Amino acid sequence: MKVQPIYNNKIIKKGLEFAADNSALFVSSVSLLLSTAVRPAVILSTPKTNKENKKYACIKSLASSACGFFITLAAATPLSYAIKKIDKNPQKYLKSATVKALQDSEKALTLSKRYKYATQLFKLGLGLAIAAPKAIMTCALIPPFMSKVFPENKNKNISFNGKGTEKLSKFIGKIIDTSPIKKLTEKFHNTNYEQHTINFTDAISTGVFIWQTDKSKKIKPERKKALMYNAGISTGLCIAAGYLVNSIISDDKIITKFVQANKNSPKLEKYIEGIKIAKPALILSGIYYILIPLISTFTADRFDKEKNS
Repeated sequence: MKVQPIYNNKIIKKGLEFAADNSALFVSSVSLLLSTAVRPAVILSTPKTNKENKKYACIKSLASSACGFFITLAAATPLSYAIKKIDKNPQKYLKSATVKALQDSEKALTLSKRYKYATQLFKLGLGLAIAAPKAIMTCALIPPFMSKVFPENKNKNISFNGKGTEKLSKFIGKIIDTSPIKKLTEKFHNTNYEQHTINFTDAISTGVFIWQTDKSKKIKPERKKALMYNAGISTGLCIAAGYLVNSIISDDKIITKFVQANKNSPKLEKYIEGIKIAKPALILSGIYYILIPLISTFTADRFDKEKNS
């Protein structure tokens, strides 16, 4: 079977390694890229839709992704560094019984699905942890973003060192040592937990955003309903379509071809872990930022008009 050049592309390999090590930040980076270019263009081109509603939907996209990226960047960098320390020296941070249980029959702990699941609870779980504050900040930033992007409608560099993350590595190790994490790992390490976590994070973030928008005194009252409908419709359609597309595009076919092209690579397992993060993230982002905006913006505007008629 002929191997396609894409499976040997160095940039793609780097991206997969980044996705495996910085799951939440990878998802936020993809969101930032698409939300600042593609999605606003799609929203603003939606036909037969109130211009002000389109502007607010566009600003919501920009504010949400900007918040998500910078909050995740600040939190994910030390987290990723701390987990890498556990990868390199698990005996220092984990109990012997935990290492044995997670490693199972694998030659190395980092090759084990159980260990990957345990560490992804933190990497992907980071996105879930910041979902609510991100949504609250997104809502708060809509008015100032509106005034800057549509004026007619009136960081410091982060660096970390080994000493700064030593306590974090120990803290993560203690959590992984606990019985509840071991039970979760045993039960869910072979499931589609990557996509489930991303979707649950989006659902929480959207729910908090809708609640916060409804309470906001700075967003124009006549624009709230359309903005809330847009957020709910977008997330609901995205989750449903994401599961459908992900089931059609099989993990096995992608991974089999990638393994064939990189069977001698020492980072093969890391790339495979990255594929399982990158695939649902790219599918969901593609649906959410390209296909859904056109549907949700148009539909939300119709709901808003019917409710106010």
